[in-house]
Amino acid sequence: MLELFVSGSEKYSGKTFITAGLAATMQSLGYSTSVYKPVQTGAIEKNGFIQAPDLAFVKFVDPYIKTYFSYLLKNNIIPAVAAELEQISINKEIIYQDYESIKKKYECILTDGTMGLSTPLGDDFLEQDLVSMLNIPVLIVVSPSGNSVNNTISEVNQAMTSGIKIRGVVINNCPENFQDLNVKSLPKLIEKYTDVKILGIMPYIGDLKKINPNDLISNILTGIDIESVFDIKIAKLEL
Repeated sequence: MLELFVSGSEKYSGKTFITAGLAATMQSLGYSTSVYKPVQTGAIEKNGFIQAPDLAFVKFVDPYIKTYFSYLLKNNIIPAVAAELEQISINKEIIYQDYESIKKKYECILTDGTMGLSTPLGDDFLEQDLVSMLNIPVLIVVSPSGNSVNNTISEVNQAMTSGIKIRGVVINNCPENFQDLNVKSLPKLIEKYTDVKILGIMPYIGDLKKINPNDLISNILTGIDIESVFDIKIAKLEL
């Protein structure tokens, strides 16, 4: 059973993009794959139905990937606050039960986080508490910016203090030519000041609505060390 929790060092890191890409790639390599979103905020109404936008993007990339959520909230704000506004109580035990039920059906399950490990999900727990309860390793997605080093080091240290296993870091949406020294030094600084490895660098994509799913899979295979991400040897990649 391959399990991975994808977290972002900040809200717009592109973790759902990476989650969808990894899921589609594993599916293409022959692993039955699902994506689970414990708490989705910013739900949208479309054709009379309430839709989870992050899971809709996963379906756009690969319609055959099964997707699940436990809580769907309309306000695109901190989950604990959104739940309070809608008079909903987010229960981590329900999330645990849902996760355990889903993972029995697939060879690979990716769990898409919210706004980072310190995000409040309920009255008495943060996202890091949820990860600890599920006992699954974390991949941190970073979008290059001047604050990325600070945010990433803080995220990694927070996770390690909580006993969470970090598989590594993926730098997403990296421009081809950039001059910002903070951004150029990002991979080296992350590895120097944490005990985690950079497992991939994904290029700047642009309009995600226009992305070709096959191109995304190709970018994942060339840009990310997925064997290290999932801590396995994949026979098809050894050919």
